[in-house]
Amino acid sequence: MGRLKRKGDAGAAANYLTRNAAIKKLQISLAQFRRLCILKGIYPREPRNKKKVAKGSTAPKTFYFRKDIQFLLHEPILHKFREIRAHQLKINRAVGKREWAVVKVLDENRPEYRLDHIIKERYPSFALAVRDLDDALSMLAMFATLPAHSRVIKPSVIKNCARLVTEFQHYVMITGRLKKVFVSIKGIYYQADIGGSDVTWIVPHAFTQDTPRDVDFRIMATFLDLYENLVGFINYKLYMDLNLVYPPKMVDEEQSSGLAGLVVEPLEKSRSFLDSITAQEPLDKLETVGKKSRKELQKRLKQVTESISQTVSNTDNDETDLMDDVVNDEDDEDDDETAIPTAIVTPKDISETVPSIKDAPKISANSSRKLFQSCVFFLNREVPRSSLEFVIKSFGGSVGWPETSGSGSAVTVDDSTITHHIIDRPMSDADRKKNGINATREFVQPQWVYDCVNAGKLIKTKGYHLGETLPPHLSPFGGGKEGYVPPEASAFAVSSGVDAEEEASDEIDNEDVDGGEDEAGDEDEDEMKGPLDNDEDEEMYQAEIQAEAAGLSFTEYMEQKSLEKDTQKTSQQKGVSGKKRKVSTIEAEAAEEKELAKMMMSKKERRLYNQIEFGRNKKAAEAQKLKERRIAAEQQKKANKMSEETSGAAQSEAKKAASGTRKLRSAQLSKPGLSSGIAGKTKA
Repeated sequence: MGRLKRKGDAGAAANYLTRNAAIKKLQISLAQFRRLCILKGIYPREPRNKKKVAKGSTAPKTFYFRKDIQFLLHEPILHKFREIRAHQLKINRAVGKREWAVVKVLDENRPEYRLDHIIKERYPSFALAVRDLDDALSMLAMFATLPAHSRVIKPSVIKNCARLVTEFQHYVMITGRLKKVFVSIKGIYYQADIGGSDVTWIVPHAFTQDTPRDVDFRIMATFLDLYENLVGFINYKLYMDLNLVYPPKMVDEEQSSGLAGLVVEPLEKSRSFLDSITAQEPLDKLETVGKKSRKELQKRLKQVTESISQTVSNTDNDETDLMDDVVNDEDDEDDDETAIPTAIVTPKDISETVPSIKDAPKISANSSRKLFQSCVFFLNREVPRSSLEFVIKSFGGSVGWPETSGSGSAVTVDDSTITHHIIDRPMSDADRKKNGINATREFVQPQWVYDCVNAGKLIKTKGYHLGETLPPHLSPFGGGKEGYVPPEASAFAVSSGVDAEEEASDEIDNEDVDGGEDEAGDEDEDEMKGPLDNDEDEEMYQAEIQAEAAGLSFTEYMEQKSLEKDTQKTSQQKGVSGKKRKVSTIEAEAAEEKELAKMMMSKKERRLYNQIEFGRNKKAAEAQKLKERRIAAEQQKKANKMSEETSGAAQSEAKKAASGTRKLRSAQLSKPGLSSGIAGKTKA
């Protein structure tokens, strides 16, 4: 007879542990257990059969994998937690005995732990660390906006968060990695390309923040501790790859210089480093060192300097022309604010110096990074300086601001080289004359800068001047072809050189099942057109001429045109849906093949396919509903405008009639015979 098994010793019940059992096994408190799980990345698990795992109990419990808890038993931080607890007991004992000198010494010598090994465990490669950078940057930016006198977070932590975010934005700025910007109610969204992967984070608006009481800041502080170390590691790696000193020095930190206060310095070369060592500590003055150690040090220094001089001389003799070109390029780049020092690496092959087809995306990206290179901006004090400075400098522009906004400005307000003045409040002529502002610069609102970045080129300033109604600020993180695309997006895409009619036709054809063969052929021809064809420029030019003839702006004309197309297509769809159309043989064969493919699917695959189709149809229905609502709203707007015009015309006619009667009466009264007759009548 075999050995009897007790309930819960094998199977699913043996693979899980409750939270209370895990705390007892680790011998720590609940708060320390939560902190340890957050730092190590261990989360609760949901077993398939809770009743079996809980040994027949149906009470709500939190379960963890037994292997995860066993893994935590060997964590070095666990021992530090116990040391911190023992140290706190010592402090409490000293406070009870009123030994304040001992309390002060113990408080200064609190045990601390480091999270370097946890960062290396959770992120073994740099690419994995960059993937989790979104949440880290967003949380650091959120805590950086908290007031310094906050009770829940230490001022040093808030200052460190602001420093880490500024260092990362400075790296994005000097390398030109910024791709998209979107200003929303929550904050400002940024997207940058770091190591081939897109990193999107949000920075809150610069308003005074209050710490809510219903938020557990102890858990948030644990995540913040982890993310501080993660962003510190990533910033170090990014700066080291550029051969720059990390952390960068901050100049005028008290004067809120921001990104302009960070000074980028290249790493010292090995020769200059050795020269500095010998200059600081000459070998003659090393009297405390023994003779043997002194001779060994001299030998090592001699060998290193000889090897460095030999390598430098070889590279100078072999690649003199290449070095001259690189030096000239560096001299040209020193004039630009975005120029950064980089390590000089001699090419091993001719293919490394001549650009190929593979380098085409890099060349186009570099051209977009110099979007504002020919522009000089000045920011008024009411606009968000930190955001605009980051965006403008990331695309090669030069920017200045008043002295009251901080130090580090590149230009003054009366500089004649300023091309764009970013303003959000009206400025009188007296203030312009007082500040020496010339009339050649463009006065635009901040949205123009963000729209230029998302469009990838300098767009027209019409509609962005002070007092004008701004166009809609559309998100560059759109849902693609499946969701609703507003008419402003299509007009903006056409103005930025993108064929938006192709996307709209693709959406309608995906939604419309009754499309014919001729329409599909036309779409194929449209899809073959590239973004650089001359036909698009001619169409855009013709549209601009038609807009001027109609007395409308380009965006308003494109909106009106797209709305007319939508109304025509919806009316066509309604007319086609009421009639029964003959199905062609090609469509019948395609439908039959689709049904056969469904029959060959497994039950799981068919269920997944049906879910995908359901989601697509739901999105299409929602998009169609929004289009119909937009058309109805525009029609109502036109009707209101027509009624206002008619009422205005009626009022103007009534005014003209009233003024005409007044003039007639005054003319009659001015006649002498008529006035004497009226006077005689009044006497009688």
